[in-house]
Amino acid sequence: MAMLEVRDLEVYYGVIQAIKGISFDVDQGEIVALIGANGAGKTTTLHTITGLIHAKSGKIVYEGTDITKVPGYKLVGMGIAHVPEGRRVFATLTVLQNLKMGAYTRKDKDEMEATLKMVYSRFPRLEERKNQPAGTLSGGEQQMLAMGRALMSHPRMIVMDEPSMGLSPIYVNEIFDIIQKINGDGTTVLLVEQNAKKALSIADKAYVLETGSIALSGDAKELMNNDQVKKAYLSE
Repeated sequence: MAMLEVRDLEVYYGVIQAIKGISFDVDQGEIVALIGANGAGKTTTLHTITGLIHAKSGKIVYEGTDITKVPGYKLVGMGIAHVPEGRRVFATLTVLQNLKMGAYTRKDKDEMEATLKMVYSRFPRLEERKNQPAGTLSGGEQQMLAMGRALMSHPRMIVMDEPSMGLSPIYVNEIFDIIQKINGDGTTVLLVEQNAKKALSIADKAYVLETGSIALSGDAKELMNNDQVKKAYLSE
């Protein structure tokens, strides 16, 4: 059984249909990438899954439970964490305070401290800067903070929206390495990313969105060799 099942999803902004009946699966332990150009519907799909936008029709099932109408704040307690586009850190709070905001559903302080140590092991710079205001971090460090904050909820699935956007090539490589390590720790990853080449290089499978529909899907490595994908997204 798939960990996440999206079936016949339709989403509208007023009279404009943004998502046109798409269906896809995310299996436990996978990295699944949604790629496509600006306006293809990637972020809208992610926001619908995470309860920020309501679907007009269709169904979203997570671990056997219909979550189509479940609000986002409840999904965190069900094991889904969201790393939003643009990082959205609390600039005036310290790094440590930002991380603890991600653990608001956690009740056991010892478990939370253990998770914090794990996050610091994945992001050593966050520990070095734990008492700094988050707004003083570089863009790459803020992205690490957003990812670390999501991990503080100890999710079984993490959904990431454009984690490489606006970052220097060095930070892009580091972020994708960390995504692989997070997945290696057992966390399922649903990744929305404009950097198709990097996303496909780490994903197990991928879906190509075009104007709200799935144009192509399959094994990520096979899609990297697809002529249509190469021409449209890989600059080859």
